[in-house]
Amino acid sequence: MAEIRRPDDMVRITTPELAEAFIAEQTELVRKQVGDRKVLLALSGGVDSSVVAALLIRAIGKKLVCVHVNHGLLRKGEPEQVIEVFRNQMDANLIYVEASDRFLDRLAGVSDPEQKRMIIGGEFIEVFAEEARKLDDIDFLAQGTIWPDILESERGIKAHHNAGGLPEDMKFELVEPVRILFKDEVRIVGKQLGLPDSMVFRQPFPGPGLGVRCPGAITRDRLEAVRESDAILREEFAKNGLEGKVWQYFTVVPEFKSTGIRDGKRSFEWSCIIRAVNTEDAMTATVENIPFDLMCHIVERITHEVKGINRVLYDFTPKPAGTIEFE
Repeated sequence: MAEIRRPDDMVRITTPELAEAFIAEQTELVRKQVGDRKVLLALSGGVDSSVVAALLIRAIGKKLVCVHVNHGLLRKGEPEQVIEVFRNQMDANLIYVEASDRFLDRLAGVSDPEQKRMIIGGEFIEVFAEEARKLDDIDFLAQGTIWPDILESERGIKAHHNAGGLPEDMKFELVEPVRILFKDEVRIVGKQLGLPDSMVFRQPFPGPGLGVRCPGAITRDRLEAVRESDAILREEFAKNGLEGKVWQYFTVVPEFKSTGIRDGKRSFEWSCIIRAVNTEDAMTATVENIPFDLMCHIVERITHEVKGINRVLYDFTPKPAGTIEFE
């Protein structure tokens, strides 16, 4: 089967009409490729996998089997959103796997960033493979591969995240309905498919999730501090008109502690670092200028509402010299 490539003269998808035409074309192609067999999809809740899920539900309905693995490193409310949108609203054939304890037990005491990434990635493949083996008649694996993934792979910038890594006994034919699209086009298609804006326009989120925002060995209490402080930051950015204006914003809770005062007594707790950046291509990034009054309000909320945090710091470092994420 010849590799599908983006035509040089393809018109950029910028309107609902162009998105609908693309959806109709891909629906037909998927039905032709799959027939009456089943397709498996790892549904993270990210933009690409969610759009692929919605498109395939339209094309083949219950013949798509979605597996959502909650590894305990997702942002607050994300697993619930996946269940609400796909199982409750779209009536998807969704398997939800609660694997938080399994992942966090494997990560206990591991502080090296690359080792953490390897454990999270490896464990995800294991859990996904275990679920796949329980199912019958699965011949296809759907993926949210997009055109920049193909280009970066060809240029040697990063490995293409295709079926590589799955165990030898699992041979699937790939279904990649958005592989010729750029990210902005994927979002327009997702909106046309009826996905909520909070899913379609969500900011980038790393594969290892909050694991890379909890520097050092991950502990459950510190991970919870990251999750809760991140939720406050996102809520305040949304309320104050920054949600669509800032490309990526999040909190980091390193493992060092500092002295503070809580309820008139000495406290020895973590610091929360806020990061908010804008970028065109993620190769360079500038720091967002957050209004001072808003920053004071966010600090007030985080230090009073999040257990274990007594300081809030703002990271003013552009990329370079810093990277966007901490690990």
